[in-house]
Amino acid sequence: MGKKVALHNLGCKVNAYETEAMQQLLEEAGYEIVPFEPGADIYVINTCTVTNIADRKSRQMLHRAKKMNPQAIVAAAGCYAQTDQERLMEDGTVDIILGNNQKKDLVRILGEYEQKRDKTAHVIAIGQTKEYEALSIQRTAEHVRAFIKVQDGCSQFCTYCIIPYARGRVRSRDIRDVLKEVRSLAEAGYREAVLTGIHLSSYGKDFSGEKKETLLSLIQAVHEVEGIQRIRLGSLEPGIITEEFVRGIHELKKVCPHFHLSLQSGCDNTLRRMNRRYLSGEYQEKCDLLRKYYGNPALTTDVIVGFPGETEEDFRISRQFVADIRFYETHIFKYSRRKGTKAAAMPDQLTEAVKEERSRKMLELHQQRSREYEEGLLGKNLEVLLEEKEEISGETWYVGHTREYVKAAVPETENVRINDIVSVTAHSFVGDHILRGEIRRRGLPDPLSGVCL
Repeated sequence: MGKKVALHNLGCKVNAYETEAMQQLLEEAGYEIVPFEPGADIYVINTCTVTNIADRKSRQMLHRAKKMNPQAIVAAAGCYAQTDQERLMEDGTVDIILGNNQKKDLVRILGEYEQKRDKTAHVIAIGQTKEYEALSIQRTAEHVRAFIKVQDGCSQFCTYCIIPYARGRVRSRDIRDVLKEVRSLAEAGYREAVLTGIHLSSYGKDFSGEKKETLLSLIQAVHEVEGIQRIRLGSLEPGIITEEFVRGIHELKKVCPHFHLSLQSGCDNTLRRMNRRYLSGEYQEKCDLLRKYYGNPALTTDVIVGFPGETEEDFRISRQFVADIRFYETHIFKYSRRKGTKAAAMPDQLTEAVKEERSRKMLELHQQRSREYEEGLLGKNLEVLLEEKEEISGETWYVGHTREYVKAAVPETENVRINDIVSVTAHSFVGDHILRGEIRRRGLPDPLSGVCL
């Protein structure tokens, strides 16, 4: 039996993907994967650094691992390890420091440490590399949906964000490697592919002239993979939403009408201070373009409240803009001062009390708009990919998501299984934000062949 390894992920979907990839590398090398509990021989924490709070949580999890087994090897991997190597070298609880673009070497680095028992840091100058780290997965913790990392790094340098310093510049994955992984996951039974990256909209921009791949050409290639019935996209920047792009994806029937379009603020003054490279009018045009082709897509976004210098009037303008766009979901973040960013040194930093109040007001709007969108689906025919069984109000239901990424449920009494795609009519709710669907038919036409599945 190999040594026992416990892994813990902090942060985004890209981090989650990389944690699963590291786990599979360890399994292939003969290590036994165990829960993140006392008793492991090795603890690997994939850290996050997006805020000062994320840094603190990363340190806390590293210390927790050492307390669970003081004799264990503790490895700090990822973004916090990349940005605060010096502090981690002084931290007696950490044995191995593994920066970004080094996770692929985890097995070798563990072997070297076990031989020498010398604390080591494997951190490159991430801003200078053009190499995309070769990680891949054969399966994922989700039963029906696979997140596939296709891009790393960001060259935007928003004033509040540390990620370009933690992840480096834009680096895109070779399309052949992406398609190989997608085909493998489709053969394993996954029906939905979610393309994700640190700055997904930049996919292909770092390729040399002869490649000429773009995010659109990548989506078109994934669309041809047999077995994949849905394609969902990670967070997009407004700049990529052009007539050509939207027309192109609209022709691909597997692409879901669910788009996360990053906003951060609806006030032009704040957007300029954030260095977001667009203004609210342009953003609204992008939303209008998506609705021109898709009718009623689920538009979701991120909004930061309490950015330095945000006045009451700035906030009012931002909230009104969010109200007017009518997002399905708005992910709200109170500005967190991040050491090492331009925004951290800006004057007029707001109090936590002000940020909390603005967050509350934006959250109320989110809840209202979210419910309105879901109620607008009542009476509609919807496609649902069933993902799990769930107990709701004393009854058992099969629960999944519509193409719009709204939760929906059908009774256990229906002759269905997890990973089925069913057509339902939504006529009520069975819980908060869960539509109740009545099955119309159990097989849906394949988007390419027209044959009923």
